[in-house]
Amino acid sequence: MPSPAAAAAAAAQGYGKPMALPAVIFIRRDASFAAALRQRFRILDLYATGQSLGAFLAAAAAASDPPRAAVVAAGGPVRVDAAFLDAVPSLRCVVSTAAGVDHIDLHECARRGVVVANSGRVYSTDVADYAVGMLIDVLRRVSAAERFVRRGLWPVQGDYPLGSKVHFFTSLGGKRVGIIGLGNIGSLIAKRLQAFGCVIYYNSTRPKDSVPYKYFPNVIGLASESDVLVVACALNKETRHIVNKDVLEALGKDGVIINVGRGANVDEAEMVRALQEGRIAGAGLDVFENEPAVPAELLSMDNVVLSPHVAVQTSESRSDLRDHTIANLEAFFSGKPLLSPVLPQYSKVNGTDR
Repeated sequence: MPSPAAAAAAAAQGYGKPMALPAVIFIRRDASFAAALRQRFRILDLYATGQSLGAFLAAAAAASDPPRAAVVAAGGPVRVDAAFLDAVPSLRCVVSTAAGVDHIDLHECARRGVVVANSGRVYSTDVADYAVGMLIDVLRRVSAAERFVRRGLWPVQGDYPLGSKVHFFTSLGGKRVGIIGLGNIGSLIAKRLQAFGCVIYYNSTRPKDSVPYKYFPNVIGLASESDVLVVACALNKETRHIVNKDVLEALGKDGVIINVGRGANVDEAEMVRALQEGRIAGAGLDVFENEPAVPAELLSMDNVVLSPHVAVQTSESRSDLRDHTIANLEAFFSGKPLLSPVLPQYSKVNGTDR
């Protein structure tokens, strides 16, 4: 029996009330996003109810008009797996507000006939910009030099860098950049870095005839020929720890890692050891294996740039994402093709495919 507070919250969501608007489960901590969707759909908002996930899904499934679609965010505690789909058997569409769909069991969705969409190309430009900015920061020590000034060290210690803590400044132009995952984001990163005079290499599931860049069938070979590795691939069984100890060794002591894919694309413990031992030169990391936890060893490294999974975050992308999500939902409810379907070709996740 739900508590009075939970019952009131559920009633406010519209459970059990026949309404003309189609019902959509919403699992994302974003009130403004929910408000935008509420203009077109009956939104059942997990975080607005204060309920546990189990109670929330049970109430949704028991409604007189159970939801047929769900909007879910990546990076949170909720996974769309067999148990989730069992709890709400009416679901026939899942829309991820991320490019990656590692929080969705695609095999289970396919087995049940549940269609899946993602954010498509909404984030691609912003993430590509961010990756290039991070690389410049690592190579030119922008953040480290900024901290040097803020701490008042310039007039005390003289020009940065000095003494035993000297960190190299190096140019971006002419660097050999290996991109892991030449999808929408990877391709945009390549174009931007080409403009800086970089030489572009890439690894993907297969060569792409439409690009002029040199293809490497394995990541160790890519790393051995690169000064920089940029990780921009999806996370799946094949790409988990695709950057491992062997890849880091191949990259070498002057090499740099930039990760705007998923934290688990990189063996984080091995990367930390490689940085500590000087076996690679630096890293720019927007994603981590166990977010929001960040290895403590990284926090004091001036050759490492860290950010809290924000490469996608701009006011433009937030607005575009709302519009894109609404369009996907409207296409589903009207029986039209989704704008950015992941299934059945779920190995090619828009924006971060390999």
